[in-house]
Amino acid sequence: MSSSSPSGTGDDLSERRGIPAAKFIQDVETYLSQSSLDSNSALAFHQERLQQYKVVEMKLLAQQRDLQAKIPDIEKCLEVVGTLEARKGSGEALLADFEVSEGIYSRACIEDTDSVCLWLGANVMLEYSCEEATALLKNNLENAKASLEVLVADLQFLRDQVTVTQVTIARIYNYDVQQRRVKQVTSTAVTAGES
Repeated sequence: MSSSSPSGTGDDLSERRGIPAAKFIQDVETYLSQSSLDSNSALAFHQERLQQYKVVEMKLLAQQRDLQAKIPDIEKCLEVVGTLEARKGSGEALLADFEVSEGIYSRACIEDTDSVCLWLGANVMLEYSCEEATALLKNNLENAKASLEVLVADLQFLRDQVTVTQVTIARIYNYDVQQRRVKQVTSTAVTAGES
């Protein structure tokens, strides 16, 4: 969102994590005169800003979906590591079904183990002790939940900016229609007075 504000003063706009705040326009006529814009230019600017908000919203929603899918996976991994730690030293093997590929499962007999392998992504898997794995997974879970909270707040802020921008577009459009009617009535009155 690198386009500058039409008034040329970007200082008055606050932002949240790179998302510029939409300024509510109380008086359209004053806004247009101060920004040296006509109605069409102002409408074009705000419609472009609205499209930018929509693009950012799509990106944030994709990130939110990813995090919402990631959190249950981390919780499931924590549960499995906890189960392995609880069974450690009991002498009995753990019979587990695990997913090899999407929809393909295999059965494994897990003896006492001191370590687990965690898939980190990007074709990387590392072996950790159960304690290290638990600490890492808890840390990742906390980070994912914190990121999700920030993302939800960003989405709410963005929705507020979309609403303000839509209201601004409507106000500018209505002002433009009103001005055209006034000009039309004036020109009709002038032509009627001349005849």
